[in-house]
Amino acid sequence: MNKAYLVLEDGTIFDGQCYGATGQTLGELVFTTGMTGYQETLTDPSYSGQIVIQTFPHIGIVGTNQTDSESDKVWVAGYVVKEPSRISSNYRSEKPLTELLIEGGIIGISNIDTRALTLHIRSLGSMRAGIFSGSDLPDRAAMLEIVKASSQMTGQSLSSKVTTSARYTIPATGTLNGRVAVLDLGIKRSTLEHLAGRGLEIEVFPADSSADTILASQPDGYFFSNGPGDPEASGNQVQMLKELLATGKPFFGICFGNQLLGRALGFETYKLKFGHRGINQPVLNVAQKTVEVTAHNHGFAVKLESESAESPAGFGRVRVSHRGLNDNVVEGLECEDIPAFSVQYHPEAAAGPHDSHYLFDKFLKAIQETK
Repeated sequence: MNKAYLVLEDGTIFDGQCYGATGQTLGELVFTTGMTGYQETLTDPSYSGQIVIQTFPHIGIVGTNQTDSESDKVWVAGYVVKEPSRISSNYRSEKPLTELLIEGGIIGISNIDTRALTLHIRSLGSMRAGIFSGSDLPDRAAMLEIVKASSQMTGQSLSSKVTTSARYTIPATGTLNGRVAVLDLGIKRSTLEHLAGRGLEIEVFPADSSADTILASQPDGYFFSNGPGDPEASGNQVQMLKELLATGKPFFGICFGNQLLGRALGFETYKLKFGHRGINQPVLNVAQKTVEVTAHNHGFAVKLESESAESPAGFGRVRVSHRGLNDNVVEGLECEDIPAFSVQYHPEAAAGPHDSHYLFDKFLKAIQETK
């Protein structure tokens, strides 16, 4: 096996073995705590620009299949695992994980202590990193300089890299209950399935669409998806959302959509030290005083320290609907004077727990009540 090197911007270097494609890749180094769902993680557009560490040590045993992919390609910038499985042992497997990585040109590294690496990130925070493998590699000092010269995640707008190139329509499953305009900021396939499965016809729009274009389609509600990048660098989408909220039609946002709702309401967003990524994160439903186990993938959050506040942008009262129990981060917003709400986590949860599926029903109910 070929040698590979994981180089962190603080000068830490891990020696390992090549896994997947060979070459050089750069990105923000983050970790995910899920014990399963690696294929869904790899194909989630929200991971664009990120080198993902799997904290669970043994990866690849169930192989991969086309059904479980969340999009049409692998999006991660790089992949870090401890021990790749030498076999695929599952009746649903269509190809081994290593083959999926090679086909997608995804450069990875294996045979390093991923838990020690994760503790390093938890202590110092997410940072830029690079994976280097193959022949004619630069020396360690040169690799470090390449990493230091790479882009920070803060300030990056990545929606244009992951969005659809053209608008398209997905028919409702069963009885038609309404029509929803979806802004694709890096949407997952399972999210669309949840919406369509509730009788909603979906028209998906590219991230650079105008408010006029979306309004012209005359939907019954609006949905903003998950996606990568810094919400502070998405001023166009924030302005668009303000115009959509002014119509009084229901809005539902997930993950990046939650951050954009926060900014449209006039609140700030900020970068978390090492983010939330995994499928076992406890979240408090503030109104119900119940705990939901949820799937997360976010490195930014909305800043709202009180449990409710007046919208600085003039949309009335806003309350925190959910908070993360590990660190009290805002995990959901709900407007009291307009039909708009959002969550920071992933209620579609593929893979993951189903505790939060009710949010799609809540959106459907809001559409039916305002039609």
